[in-house]
Amino acid sequence: MKQTIALRIGRSALVAALAGGVVLAGVAPVANAAPAAQKATLGPFGYGSLKLGMTEAQAKATGLIVRKTINAPTKCSAYDLKTQRYGGDRAGLFISKKQGVVTISGPGTVKTPQGIGRGSTSAQLKAAYPNLKQNAMFGTFATVPGNPKASYIFLVSKRMVVGVVLILTAQNCLR
Repeated sequence: MKQTIALRIGRSALVAALAGGVVLAGVAPVANAAPAAQKATLGPFGYGSLKLGMTEAQAKATGLIVRKTINAPTKCSAYDLKTQRYGGDRAGLFISKKQGVVTISGPGTVKTPQGIGRGSTSAQLKAAYPNLKQNAMFGTFATVPGNPKASYIFLVSKRMVVGVVLILTAQNCLR
């Protein structure tokens, strides 16, 4: 079964506190992403034509996202990528009215420009991001090379990356 991570707001979720704090839902089953989408990279500024900081209207205009209603205490709009839908109160993308797109969950087997994505080992992750920060409560994260305003959150299980999220580090959306 293929797995990836999604963003979620809730007490039972794993909290990745970067600036305003983002919450990870963990591992969730997903459908296969389209082959063209899997060739795109996540970062340093976005995923394909979807970029951090885009307004909601700009993000919708990419044709890559679909609105989602979630039952969670957030002031932000929740979306999924059309090629990566999440169940329940999980969402793959959050958009703040003030800051635009603040998070993008990497779909399928998408990788960072440094080649890290689902299936990468802990050793590969550390080699690609030597300045990784880790906290038992918050997870594993690193500043995005080439974009000091963003961070990657890496969900690691059994010494293997199972998901990657690109997040605007100083955001007002997720607490």
